[in-house]
Amino acid sequence: MVAFPKSYVEILNFRLKVCLFSIFFFLFSLFTIFAQQVAVLKYGGGGDWYANPTAVPNLIKFCNKNINTSIKEIPETVEVGSVAIFNYPIVFMTGHGNVSFSDDDAENLKNYLVSGGFLHVSDNYGLDAYVRREMKKVFPKLDFQEIPYNHPIYHQTFNFENGCPKIHEHDSKRPQGFGLFYEGRLICFYDYESDLSDGWEDEEVHNDPYEIREKALKMGANIVEYAFKN
Repeated sequence: MVAFPKSYVEILNFRLKVCLFSIFFFLFSLFTIFAQQVAVLKYGGGGDWYANPTAVPNLIKFCNKNINTSIKEIPETVEVGSVAIFNYPIVFMTGHGNVSFSDDDAENLKNYLVSGGFLHVSDNYGLDAYVRREMKKVFPKLDFQEIPYNHPIYHQTFNFENGCPKIHEHDSKRPQGFGLFYEGRLICFYDYESDLSDGWEDEEVHNDPYEIREKALKMGANIVEYAFKN
């Protein structure tokens, strides 16, 4: 009987998990052609993952009207460590405070993203340090990179020649779109100092003018369109 090193067995187990998750995700993607659905990500740590409750529903309505999607109007809520995350081609994450992923959460999110899933993170102010720390648990060897203005995510149905639009002012910093790339594929889009999700909310929440809300919704639609295509 041949004895394999422990590290070799662990690598094989990890690859088997990824393979099984990939098959599951592919089979589910066939179903989503007929019934698209997206979800809001619930995480631990005490941060307000539930912030901006009208944001994603408004984005869904905008997408269904303007980019020919057929997403169910009410988004689901999914926990980071739940296998149910594989039911959604894209999940949305926002908040102001602390984020905490357990080891199981980090592994589950990694498997979801490398299997074809997509994560959009919107810094609702105060999220930056926590997002960067926790995503390092998910991908220790990956760093957020600023996405160049010529990247396709800025040029889907709507064009954003100067990248991520400025929606809300926080620290007088320019808006930036950051991304995590895995084997050349953008798997996570992170809007920083932009606050797209605030711009998706009902008008009376922040009293933003229509032009500002429209920019936010158009950029959000580009993110959804890109995630569905890639």
